[in-house]
Amino acid sequence: MRRSLTRVLAALGTVAGLLFLSAAPAGAYEPVNIVHTEHVQAGPYGMTVGFSTWPLRAMQSLDFTFIPDGGIADKSGTLSLRDPEMDHFYRPAPLARHPRKLDVWGLDIQSLPSQGDWTFRFTITGPAGTATGELPGLRVLEQPGPPMGVSWTISTIPLLVLAALVVLAWRRTRSRLRGGGLPATV
Repeated sequence: MRRSLTRVLAALGTVAGLLFLSAAPAGAYEPVNIVHTEHVQAGPYGMTVGFSTWPLRAMQSLDFTFIPDGGIADKSGTLSLRDPEMDHFYRPAPLARHPRKLDVWGLDIQSLPSQGDWTFRFTITGPAGTATGELPGLRVLEQPGPPMGVSWTISTIPLLVLAALVVLAWRRTRSRLRGGGLPATV
């Protein structure tokens, strides 16, 4: 009886330890570190736009935060971006809570696809009605590192080497099995 109780307690301790260890990575994510802010006025609503990286570069992941004056509790909003290469606004998307900073709206690990002067357009609905504001001329520099084609080519080399090794191993094994060098089953 005492051994079974010890085993049960050991099993429960192991399960609790595993649950604790598996939950630990969730706390490992760093908080959003805002290094630059811009202020936007949308009618009666002021909004602070925060960036986790500055200066901005095309194809570089970063966090955006959108903090309306007075908080987000009684407000809703949409965000539309104007790509300088396509010269049109993307369809407005609702502003949602930032996944790691729940008291503000935000985008987690997003990147802007091209360089140039971007425009962020906000539409905010709150107690004072609906209003629209823009953050124009947001300068995005060229993509860091080598061009995308060169990056893809270099990153594909290990896959091609692996495919060549698999084909080579398959051909050697197949020729040995046909020639009687090794038995098919042991």
